Parts: sequence; C-alpha cells; structure tokens
Amino acid sequence: HLAESGGGSVPAGGSLRLACEYTTRLSCLAWFRQASGKEREGVASITLGNTPTYADSVKDRVATSRDSAQWTVSLQMRSLRPEDTGIYYCAAARGGYCSESPTEYPFWGQGTQVTVSS
Repeated sequence: HLAESGGGSVPAGGSLRLACEYTTRLSCLAWFRQASGKEREGVASITLGNTPTYADSVKDRVATSRDSAQWTVSLQMRSLRPEDTGIYYCAAARGGYCSESPTEYPFWGQGTQVTVSS
C-alpha cells in the first residue's frame, strides 16, 4: 500500500514537498508523473541503500529521500515550472535496480496533483 500527500498549486518558481507512506519494505521506491495527454515519466527513485537517481529534466531541482523508520519517502521540489504540472505517483518494486520504466513497478499510490502556474 502506497499513499501520496503534499500536492497542490504553486506559482512558477515555487516549491513543494511530496510524501509517500508505504507499508511494505520494498527495495526500490520511485516517483513518476503524468501530465494531461502525456505518458507517465520517471522523476526520481531511491534504492533500499538510499541511492537516489533523478531524471535529467529535474535533477537540479528535486531531491528524494527515504525515512525507513517512518516508512516514508519524500520528494522535495523547487524552482517549479509549468511543465512540472501533472499527477505525481509513488511506486515501488522489488529487486535492487530501480528501473526507469513504469511497467517494472507493480505497486502504485493513487497519485497527487501538482499544478504550477505561470
């Protein structure tokens, strides 16, 4: 079970922090987003060993971290742009490798809306 929180509406240049609570300790936790009319794309991921990976489009503006004691993973986003608008999903998978493909993730949260206005 995965549950996201923290979405909302911000002006361009603003910041948001998303959180995802999980109930099963899986190796890879990832963030994906999907804009209206577009395919779901990876934003960031983090392994059980706390090694993060970021998409090129966001890597200088986001940071993800895992708090295993609290069973949460967070996504801190800054300098947000209108093109960051979309539904953000938390996903989880077994295995030591965090894939960039959403098809490799069997577990998903319900998503949280992020809207960045220009």
